[in-house]
This record gives sequence, structure tokens and C-alpha cells, in this order.
Amino acid sequence: MFKNIEFANPEFFWLLLLLPVALLWYYFKHKDQVASLKISSIKGFNVNSLISKMRPVLFALRLLALAAIIMALARPQTEDISTRTKTTKGIDIVMAIDVSSSMLARDLKPNRLSALKKVAGEFIEKRPNDRIGLVGYAGESYTKTPITSDKSIVLRALREITYGELEDGTAIGMGLATSVNRLKESKAISKVIILLTDGVNNSGFIEPNTAANLAIEFGIKTYTIGLGTNGNALSPIAYNPDGTFRYGMRQVEIDEKLLKEIATLTGGKYFRATNNEKLEEIYDEINKLEKTEIEEFKYYKYEEKFRPLILLAGALLLIEWALRNSIFKSFI
Repeated sequence: MFKNIEFANPEFFWLLLLLPVALLWYYFKHKDQVASLKISSIKGFNVNSLISKMRPVLFALRLLALAAIIMALARPQTEDISTRTKTTKGIDIVMAIDVSSSMLARDLKPNRLSALKKVAGEFIEKRPNDRIGLVGYAGESYTKTPITSDKSIVLRALREITYGELEDGTAIGMGLATSVNRLKESKAISKVIILLTDGVNNSGFIEPNTAANLAIEFGIKTYTIGLGTNGNALSPIAYNPDGTFRYGMRQVEIDEKLLKEIATLTGGKYFRATNNEKLEEIYDEINKLEKTEIEEFKYYKYEEKFRPLILLAGALLLIEWALRNSIFKSFI
């Protein structure tokens, strides 16, 4: 009966302390309530009849009725909460991912690209109210997924990103320009590009500064991430006869000056990820910097449950009155 029940006026439960007081009063006073008759002998009287022994039932019914009334005064009720959310500031995000051969370097575990895909997937799952798109770039660039609110599509596309889809190289300007092209028609209040690379711009026919100016023109903020440890990293250096990569130590070269410039010009921020943990921290920080404002409306519906208790108390008092004036009438 009282599953998921809350009480609007629980202070009335203090009145339950009256019940043990009433029990003590009845224990010491109930004999005085019965008329007595002094006679020389009770022989022939059935003084231990079942009905006379059940007389305390009347008082028990009154106590139960009082307890039910106290519980009714405490106003038991169920609460039904319905929630409606409204996104007041939606953000459109394009993640531009470097898929050149150097992203297979093993300074991050198991390699840079796999580590990025894991962290980027967690970032996407934390943005349920935003639209997200993916752009891949190496020697050229392409749109892997246009901006969409369907996170399952974005996550599946992210898992499918791999090296070898494009000619090798690092066309930072092309990757940024394609990302801008995905966002330029967006009506979102905030438009963001997260551009990640582990190298220097060495391909493509669009200069990074030109792409950055396009981002400024369309009001698009760009966060840039330089990925790779400091010093040397175990990276692909040649092909084996079977077509697999041969690995060797290579100097990590990241054009941090360019990445910082792009971020500064567009109102974003530059980050450097030298290991898996740092990469996770960077995406967490971007997630905190780009907050989507959500307005939540809660509707409360209360259903009062005191009426059955009042009916129960009335029924108990009615039974007590009926017994008092029928079965127990000659004994009281």
C-alpha cells in the first residue's frame, strides 16, 4: 500500500505517541469503567464467558481508527515527475582527424590513431545534445560524416576510420577547409572544429592560414591538438615485402607554431598530447569549455492517498459502535 509513498505532513506522526499513553490508561482504568455488584456468591454466574474476555477488542478498534486518522493527517501521496528538456544553445562540432601513416606511430598505445578513436568516441558520447561531424585528411581531405545528431552514425563512422583511405601526407589546410565547409551553413549558436594532427603541413592546395581566415569569416572556433611524444617515436618508415609497415625510430615533428596560430586567430585553444592520458584530459577540457546550455522543466503530479485511511478509520469506528450496542451491550 505504501510503496513509493511520501508524506506531505510527516510531523503528524508525533501524534502516534498518544497510542502507548492510551494503552497505559486503558490498562489501569478499564476495570473502573465496568459497573460492579457485590453479592455473597457468584455461583451460577458464567463470569468467564468468551464475550466478556473479548471486550478489549472495542478499545483496540478505537486505537486502530486513531492510528489511521493520524496517518491520514500526515497526507500520504505518490509523486509523478515528468521531465522535458530544451536545448537553448546547441553546438555543431566537426572533428578533423589526421589519418596519415605517421598516425600509426606507437608512442601512444596501441598507436596514435587507435588511441584517438577511443578518446574521441568517449567525447562524442558525452555530447548527446550536439550535432557532430567527422572529416578525415592526409594528403587530401574528405567528409566522413556530415554533422548529425545521430551519435550511432558518428560513432560507427569513427570506428571505420583507418589509414589507407587517402594518399599519404598531411594537408592541414585541406582538413580545416573541409571542416569549415561542413559548418558554414550551420544555424547553431556555436560552431566548433577540433583539428588533430601529428605532423606539419606538407600537402594540399589550400594553405592553413587561408582556411583559418575562412573559419573566422563564418564564426567558427577551432581547437587544435598536436599529437605525439616529445623526441623520437616508433613510426612506420618503410614497407615490408608482404605489404606491412616496417617500424623504426623517427623524430616527432609537429608544427606547433602553426597550430597555435590557427587556434588564436579563431578564438580557440592549442593543446599538446604526448600520451594517452594527456589526450583524454584534452578532450575532457574541450568538453568543459564548450558547454551546451540545457533548460530542464519538471512537472510534478501528486496523488493523495489519505482517503482510504479515512474510510478505514470510519469503518473501524462503525464496527466498534455496532459491537458496543449489540454483542457487548449487556457487558458495558
